[in-house]
Amino acid sequence: MLDEWITALLAELGLDLDVDVKLLLDVARDAAHSVARPAAPLTTFVVGYAAALQGGGPEAVRQAADRATALAAAWGQQSG
Repeated sequence: MLDEWITALLAELGLDLDVDVKLLLDVARDAAHSVARPAAPLTTFVVGYAAALQGGGPEAVRQAADRATALAAAWGQQSG
């Protein structure tokens, strides 16, 4: 169902984009567990926005996601 949702959402928004669903779900999970549950959707939004500002594409998403994951891990260590 998730793949169908992403396909429908991309079509609705007029986007031709290869979405790395696992990567984004991993970032959301890390933010939710290390920061707070509401951080998950906010983090994935900011990752996408940052990637778009860097020209978009899978590599820009991966770089932004890697940085967000590292920050969430460090955040969790500081607060835990």
